[in-house]
Amino acid sequence: MSTVELKPKDLKSNQEVRWCPGCGDYSILNSVQAVLAESGVKKENMCVISGIGCSSRFPYYMGTYGFHSIHGRALAVATGTKAANPDLSVWVATGDGDCMSIGGNHFIHTLRRNLDVKILMFNNQIYGLTKGQYSPTTPKGQVTKTSPYGAIDAPFHPLNLALGAGATFVARTMDTQPKHMQKILKAAAEHKGTAFVEIWQNCVIFNDGAWKEWTTKEVRDDRTIDLVPGEPMLFGKDLEKGLHVECCETSIVGKEEATTWKADTASPVPGFLLAQLDNEPDLPNAIGIFRQVEQPTYDGLITEQIDQVTSKKGKGTLKSLIYTPDAWTVD
Repeated sequence: MSTVELKPKDLKSNQEVRWCPGCGDYSILNSVQAVLAESGVKKENMCVISGIGCSSRFPYYMGTYGFHSIHGRALAVATGTKAANPDLSVWVATGDGDCMSIGGNHFIHTLRRNLDVKILMFNNQIYGLTKGQYSPTTPKGQVTKTSPYGAIDAPFHPLNLALGAGATFVARTMDTQPKHMQKILKAAAEHKGTAFVEIWQNCVIFNDGAWKEWTTKEVRDDRTIDLVPGEPMLFGKDLEKGLHVECCETSIVGKEEATTWKADTASPVPGFLLAQLDNEPDLPNAIGIFRQVEQPTYDGLITEQIDQVTSKKGKGTLKSLIYTPDAWTVD
């Protein structure tokens, strides 16, 4: 792809942005536009694809090519788009309902294939567009319109699902920290292969305060830890505390004893271990990059295979494809 200089405003469309005032989606939109403007990719070589949900309005607000597909099928459309035109920079905007429920099967197969697309999953733990039903990531016991006595389903853990499916890039960020979000999105953009980014996002109408125990300014320094590959795992207001990992045990220590985080191990086990901090009330939840490894991409392998077959058999013609020995004439 040829390089071009853009500004974030160049990626704004002429459509009025119509999310609820205070929605975390505004922060995500601004961050994506900022990162893509710096990517050096022409905007006609960018494509944003979505499914159904509040997050899926995204293509309308981007001054790029886009496709607003159907519920849960954004990744199927993205697969066809990238396979047909490997030179495109393809981004997928999806939500916890769209991606983890009806789109779950497409999600795991996209990850295992390592298609070179970037998946942004807006996780507000609720169905927002359809007015507040519980979603696959809604915490157990939460009262919603479809769980008036508390949700009894065990919620999906998106990071674990992504790591288990073999994702080559797995990260998490939050709508209240745009600088951190842009750092993570830039790393995702530079990754060759499927990049999955879970974004903690607040729904001010149907699940306000979804992540407030970790994301508000008063608590986030002590309740979250940013995983930066190659750097010690430190947290706290003055980065005075660290995490020490030994085998499968994680503990809080002084900054001098903090373990250096490695996201490029062949095994996804270290990523799983840090993702499990979500279930440890005495330890901070992790954000940042959980896994970052290089593997052949699905679209790259398709192109390679086509080239190999073409070099042996020639380009062929449409007529030879249609008129095979299996073809017959109906009189």
